[in-house]
Amino acid sequence: MEIPVILYGVVLDPTSNSPIVILKDEMTKRILPIWIGIFEANAIAMKLEGVSTPRPMTHDLLKSTIEALGGKIERIVVDDLDGGTFYGKIYIKRDDEVIKIDSRPSDAIALAVRTSVPMFVEEKVFKEASIVETGGEAIEGGSLKDWLENLSPEKLGKYKM
Repeated sequence: MEIPVILYGVVLDPTSNSPIVILKDEMTKRILPIWIGIFEANAIAMKLEGVSTPRPMTHDLLKSTIEALGGKIERIVVDDLDGGTFYGKIYIKRDDEVIKIDSRPSDAIALAVRTSVPMFVEEKVFKEASIVETGGEAIEGGSLKDWLENLSPEKLGKYKM
């Protein structure tokens, strides 16, 4: 089952300085942290912060290409977790056909923020890798739990490039 999520923020892991995208199920307050690459984090953060570039960035180019070929991105889904690697899909509608494209979740999210399409996470992924907020605190998840418990919404809101 696909669970709707919002992009809660992009932050840096204080231990490794690796970017983490945080997806949140607002209904159950589950949080899904996904470690991503610096370039994808920059692509997401630039769009969230309204930074424009003189030439199209990779995700802007992909969006334009899909649209020029008559497609429309409908949604993205983080649909699997295997050996610590997250997997995703981009759903593109063209005419009466829906095409599923395999994607890294970070690239799918970068496209989603450019097209304002809904984002989803499969329930099985949440069961394996989520953290649950209760009363402002996160439970489960080991050392990440401790780190996220001390993050305020303001700190989760922006990724500093």
